[in-house]
Amino acid sequence: MKYGNIVLEKKEYVLLKRLMNLSGYYKDATLRTSVEKLVGEMELALIQNEEDMPIDIIRFNSTVTIASEDGWNRTFKLVMPTDSDVRNNKISILTPMGAAVIGYSEGDTLVWEFPSGKKKITIEKVVQENEHININMIL
Repeated sequence: MKYGNIVLEKKEYVLLKRLMNLSGYYKDATLRTSVEKLVGEMELALIQNEEDMPIDIIRFNSTVTIASEDGWNRTFKLVMPTDSDVRNNKISILTPMGAAVIGYSEGDTLVWEFPSGKKKITIEKVVQENEHININMIL
């Protein structure tokens, strides 16, 4: 892992904490496991101010290209649950894939539990969209 731990922008960290507090209500075991793993990673996360955030970190509204060791790859935009649209490659933070990649950087490799089983994925590319999220949104 390039930065030692996941890296989160301060305001996005607060929003993620709000979203993760719902994790006990998830009926899907894989999603619940993903959220619980992310909560554990957040305890060790490097929290940065907006101006100090590295450009290669996956954040809300980042466009991400990933590849798995079995040859599968995908490009998607990481979004708030209300903006999720799988057909248009907009993946919610509240999915196993969204929870898996947030805070990681370009070049990082990780192992995560997905509905299809554990997968080892590599973050190949991260592009920032410079779209800010409404951190005061009501969940």
